[in-house]
Amino acid sequence: MASLADQLLNMGVVDKKKAKKSQHQKRKTENKNRKAVKSGKEVKTDAMQKQLDQAARDKQQRDLELNKQRDATQAQKALIAEVGQIVERHSIKIPKEAELAYNFSHNSTVKKLYITEQQQKELTQGYLAIAVVGDNYALIPDKIAERIESRLPELVIRTQVEQVIDENDPYADYQIPDDLMW
Repeated sequence: MASLADQLLNMGVVDKKKAKKSQHQKRKTENKNRKAVKSGKEVKTDAMQKQLDQAARDKQQRDLELNKQRDATQAQKALIAEVGQIVERHSIKIPKEAELAYNFSHNSTVKKLYITEQQQKELTQGYLAIAVVGDNYALIPDKIAERIESRLPELVIRTQVEQVIDENDPYADYQIPDDLMW
């Protein structure tokens, strides 16, 4: 009766190289075990080998997860850098003599930005938006704000809020101007 390796070779399941490699690996393992027994060391059994293989697979899985996390953080940093460049290129300069304080909300705190009257009108009409770059705020055109919102929506502050009209409001017919100064 032929050996299993011969049978697999005849059926074409395994080629000669794989069969030789398998035989070589088997002899190598047997020699290691024989030498370990002679020197008094512990012989690795199949159960121990399975545990080692399982540990190697677990380590490989952890490494893959860590690589995914690292890649995600690198992609996030790259996205933030890209948005920073977009804002830098397209930001609207606020003159130093701008004295009109514009208050807006960011991260549940009220922030203040000094702008001109024209910029305030454009902000309230929705032609401009505020972009957050690190600890600074910049005015950007609405089209650029849309591009940034598609990437990182938390970095854009829109000032135009949709108004909910109350049916019982007696002053619903009267509009309050956005640029009303007290």
